Amino acid sequence: MIIRQFLSWTRDASIDRRAEAAAALTRAYLYGGLDAGAARDAQSAILALLDDPALAVRRALAQACAGCATAPRSLVVALAGDHPDIAALVLRRSSVLTDADLVDGIAVGCETTRTAIAGRLGLSHAVAGAMAEIGGVPSLTTLVRNRSARITTGSLLRMVERHGDDAGLRNALTLRADLPLEVRQAVTARVAASLSAFAIASGWLTPARGERASREALERSTLEVSAGADGADLARLVSHLRIRGQLNAGLILRAILSGRMAFAEAALSDLTGLKADRVAGLMHDPSASGFAALHRRAGLPPVLLPAFVAALSAWREAGLQAEPGQAKTSQAKTSQAKPGNATLSRRMIERALTACETMPLAEAQSVVALLARYEAEAAREEARVTAKAMEEKESRETRTRMQILDAEWRLAQQLVSPRPAQPTPLVLQPVRIDAVTIEQGQAMESVLDALSDGLRASVREARAQVRPLTAAPIDLTGHDLVTIDVPSIVVSQPEFDIVPDPVRIEIGVSPTHEADAILDAIPGALIASYRADRDRMRLAA
Repeated sequence: MIIRQFLSWTRDASIDRRAEAAAALTRAYLYGGLDAGAARDAQSAILALLDDPALAVRRALAQACAGCATAPRSLVVALAGDHPDIAALVLRRSSVLTDADLVDGIAVGCETTRTAIAGRLGLSHAVAGAMAEIGGVPSLTTLVRNRSARITTGSLLRMVERHGDDAGLRNALTLRADLPLEVRQAVTARVAASLSAFAIASGWLTPARGERASREALERSTLEVSAGADGADLARLVSHLRIRGQLNAGLILRAILSGRMAFAEAALSDLTGLKADRVAGLMHDPSASGFAALHRRAGLPPVLLPAFVAALSAWREAGLQAEPGQAKTSQAKTSQAKPGNATLSRRMIERALTACETMPLAEAQSVVALLARYEAEAAREEARVTAKAMEEKESRETRTRMQILDAEWRLAQQLVSPRPAQPTPLVLQPVRIDAVTIEQGQAMESVLDALSDGLRASVREARAQVRPLTAAPIDLTGHDLVTIDVPSIVVSQPEFDIVPDPVRIEIGVSPTHEADAILDAIPGALIASYRADRDRMRLAA
């Protein structure tokens, strides 16, 4: 009865009232604990509200049931196919939807709904794969930034293949902590291709030079990406490069000349099908016939064999264990270079060039040209390192000189600065003292109580001015007098008034007195001066 009245009321109510009532009815159905009959009627009414033409009403339904795991599936599926703004609410949060529902939403939806799905918590491999195949840049960027989404390496590579030219997507991929090496290398390849295309379009490079620059930059970045990787990661990387057609003799030669023997071993192992330890043993004895057989089995050009042998011989003789310039270590282990540093060894390049001198010019021309470019690159890199070291040294020396000059300047300022001025003597304002009799040994507080209110206030103000002059107890042992100048004291007697000249009060200091006792004695000195003036006036009378 109530539900029928509700449906009748919704025909004439305003949009805002209908939306509010729809949300209240949905929450009551989901969380209100209705009995079976009322729940059936409420569900029928809620499903009927799906036909409401107002978006606000259907949005209220989506907001009320999006986070509920017991919401009617028919209601959630219907809302998932509604207007994109309404569908995004349930596609992002509802646990009622299955992977099939989400894949269907990706296929028939727009970027708004795909982005909502990409941000779901714990997204499965299947949904992420469908998104990688269909999604646009906004949804794919959201998917990559979703740390809880389970994304396979193939899906990541597919994203790079489809939209690798977008800088935002590339940045999101590189910031992902678990990004596989092959995906990182694929991103690097797209960056190199984009830079080369830009340089060619700008007229800075010819197409041939741009292609060569892009290839060599990709080789350097590939070696930098692979630095520090374990055997399994390197195996996957070289397999990816072989499939993409990027695992060539030039890359392997660069790896050897850069001291990246782990990468060279993984590459030759992938090309020949031999185990990595077997390949490493053959590389440690390049002059033997075994390495020549390995070179042929890998399908490398025969013209490069002398360069490979000379470079490996130089590496073995020098005992290069990491990147060029590091300390010698055992040759029984595979070299590992530091991440981010793929510097070519000029010594190894020179040995390779020397080995190519005996070859016929027609055969050695391309190899010598390649090694000459490597040599020029190594020389420039060494110059950069040297210049940076010189700059850092000069910067340190400059900072040291500035610190010395600053210290000398501060010392000179202290020597020439004037001494602080002497504190200004305390000057007590003239006060008028009425006649007061002070007995011998009378306590100071009793004397203050006997004074008039105005005099007590003046004395207390004087004590307040004197006490801050000392921050700690003062030892006056050995001093004879403390002198205070008083401008004038006006003494009033019942018989006559006398205004004497300013007097000088001298307070005797006992060696046992402390600073606080001296300060307390100052008002007593004023009273002693008054008694002396009174006695003098009596004698004059």
